[in-house]
This record gives sequence, structure tokens and C-alpha cells, in this order.
Amino acid sequence: MASYRIGIGSFNLKDGNIGIGTETTGFGNLKVEGTIKTSDLDVGVSTFTRYAGFEGEETKFDKDVTLSGEYSTTGDIVVEPGATLTVGLGSTACIGSVECISVKHHFSVPVGDTAGRNKSSGYTEGTVRYNRDLGTVEFFNGNEWRQFTYISDIKTNPQGRGRGVFGGGGPQYAIDYLNFASTGNTMYFGELSTASGGGGDSAGNETRGIFAGHGPNYRHMQYITFASEGRTVAFGEATTNSSPNASSRVCNASSTRFLNMGDYVWTNVIDYVEINTIGNAIDFGDLSQLRAQGTGLASSTRALYCGGYRQTSPGGNHLISDIDVVKFTSLGNAVNFGDLTSERKTNGCGASNSVRGVVGGGTNGDYVDTIDYVTLASEGTAIDFGNLTAPGGYGGCAANQTRAVWRAGERTIGGSDVTSNIIDFIQIASGGNAQDFGDAAGMQNMFSNGMSDSHGGLGGY
Repeated sequence: MASYRIGIGSFNLKDGNIGIGTETTGFGNLKVEGTIKTSDLDVGVSTFTRYAGFEGEETKFDKDVTLSGEYSTTGDIVVEPGATLTVGLGSTACIGSVECISVKHHFSVPVGDTAGRNKSSGYTEGTVRYNRDLGTVEFFNGNEWRQFTYISDIKTNPQGRGRGVFGGGGPQYAIDYLNFASTGNTMYFGELSTASGGGGDSAGNETRGIFAGHGPNYRHMQYITFASEGRTVAFGEATTNSSPNASSRVCNASSTRFLNMGDYVWTNVIDYVEINTIGNAIDFGDLSQLRAQGTGLASSTRALYCGGYRQTSPGGNHLISDIDVVKFTSLGNAVNFGDLTSERKTNGCGASNSVRGVVGGGTNGDYVDTIDYVTLASEGTAIDFGNLTAPGGYGGCAANQTRAVWRAGERTIGGSDVTSNIIDFIQIASGGNAQDFGDAAGMQNMFSNGMSDSHGGLGGY
């Protein structure tokens, strides 16, 4: 095989064919076998970086290179340590049937804020960027932006995700928690930094949980970091007061937004905050009616408000089975999703994974042990799931992707309604009756709101 030197380096011509564009033997294109090295992608024929008729099996970059035009390759691209390959604005890198791109240490995706999503047109399905507002990589699925998620193994990483946290039940300040992966009693987490009360609720994302509507300032929001036990920290104020009455507010959260929904001061207001940005809530929209004492469920895209109490006129309070729904990404009013299997106050006794939402217990004058479920992606009437170990309500409920737990509250035992330390759980994917999880440690209390760092609302948006 002939060898020819052009400048520094050499190339081989296959089978001795030396012409470019000659078809006498069927080898009109010059094929460069092996590795082509270059410090600049567009330097002409003499360095054989890329030219019509030349096909490189592998292109290596050992210095910084920026593309400012349109380029294509059918070989592998290797970015050596200490080098960068940058595709500039308006440039296109067309990689044909490349089997792999090998980056020795790391690569960087485009970086921008949330508002910058809409500053450039032409996003296509599969576009990836880093959102500095959310602190995570996100991708465009053709319709909306979604965040990449992760789940830590609670068995090998006890400080990782997989916790249910409960607090806010008056009159105590204490917050406790459990690990979903292992049954057992709750453990001490910390305390609320302002006085507790029964009127609020809580929800959170993967790292931060927010308590809202607790006394004595019933607009106050305070937060915890799930992985670090301790006292709550001031977050901001809601747009409306909460009632000191039992479990009157409903809260929901996605990976980025936290919603306050309705309240026993008879409001249908929904307001929201960005969870990673401390500050006051702003208006989101309205529920379909004035309502309170319901429960929240969430998928990664939608927040549901289930059951509760409504006011149709002053003094005209009625139990309802209605389920309202809003989209986290779209400010606006709630629309109908469907109904629970019965009318009742649900008082914070619902939770969800990314597929199903479950609502257990509640009261219609007497406590019930019914567990309903809905499929979050499909509107419609809830379906019977099973039963709690005893009728009850006014407790806390939280879930991860596999289990939902109901903590304490009040239960009907032996014909009497008593404050209880019972914790029930179910496997969300399979219907059936609840089983014993453990006990709520410390003081037995009602109205203790539940939230989780691994619930169904954390698929991003």
C-alpha cells in the first residue's frame, strides 16, 4: 500500500488507488484509515480534517475547537483531556451514523434560566440544557420541559431520599419522620419555629418541604431540608389567611412549585411559590368552589384537590366528593377531574406516587376506613382500593413511589373515637387492605400534616 507525506503526518491510499474523483477501479473517494488528528476542524484538504469525498473513521480533538458553521461526520468523535468541542450559536453538527462520542472526563450542556426557555425558537424533541434557576438538567420532550430525576437508595444512603415527614398538629411544635423502605416507629426530626396549629398543610420537593398556614400567623410559611433534621426556617407569606380550624388548607408540590389551595376562611384562592426561591406567594388561580378540609394529590404535571367541605352560601356547608385539578405549569383556574367514591371530609389523608393517588379515611359524620384510588393521568371517578386498619381521619399521609402511609390522627376503636398513634401503610401498585407500619413516637396528636421527598409530583415539568 502506497504512503504519501503531506506536511506533518501521513495517509494511506487503499489498494494503491491515488486519484480523487477517479472511478476507474471503483475507489473514487479517498478513505483515510485510522485516526485523523487536528487542532481545527476547518483547515482545508491539506490536513484531511473533513472534505467532500474523504471519510474519517475517527476524529480527535486535542485542543479547543469551536464550530461556527455546518459540519458532518460519519466517524467517531473523541475529545481528548483538556480540550473542548463547542457547537456555537447558529452552528450545526450533523453526525451521521456515528456509533459513539467519547468524552474522556466531562462535557457541558447549554446553560440558562427558566425564562430563557422561550427566548430561542426551534427547540426540538430531545433538546437538553441546564436550568440554573432549578439547579438541574432538563430536556424538551416535544411539548414541555421536564427535569431529570434521581432516587437515592435509603438503605445505603440514610440521608438520601425516601422520608415521610409529619408536623403542624397543635398544640405541639414537634416534627417527626419515618423511612418508607423500613417499617417501624417515627423518629424525632425537629420543631416548628413558630407556633403550631391545626389549620395548615405541607408539601415539598426532593430537598425542601414547606409547612403553610400554621398559627399564630396563619399566612406564614416555613420550610425544612429533608436530609437535615432541625427547626424550620421562615419562607414567606401566603396571599390569604388560614383558619385555625382542623386541617383546612390543602397543599401540593411538584419538583419546582408549591401550591396553597382553598381554606376554611372560605376562599377558593390558589397561590404558589417557587420552592427553591424563598419569598411570598403569588396568585395562581381559583378552585371551582369555596372549599376546605380536603386533601391533595400530585403527578409531575398536575395537582388534585379531593373531597372536603364546600360553602354554597353563608351557613350552607356541604360535604363533597368533587376532585379539582390544575396544571403546575399553567396559571389558571381548576377544572373537574372526577369524584371520590363518597362525599366526605378527607382532611389531608391522601398521597400519590407518579401513577396513582390514594385517599384513605375521612369523616362524613362518622370516621370511615375506605381507601379510594385514582389514576393520575386519566380523569374519572375514584375506585375502591381497600380499607384502613381502623376508621379514622385528621392524621397525616405521605408516600413514595411504592408505599403510602397514614400517621396517627383520630381512630374509631371499640366504638369510641380516640386519639391514636397507629401508622398504616399500603403498597400503592396493588389493591388491598392497609397493614401496620409502626407507631407515632412521642405525643399522640391530630392534624399532623404529612409530606415526602419522593412522592408522585417529583417527575419535574
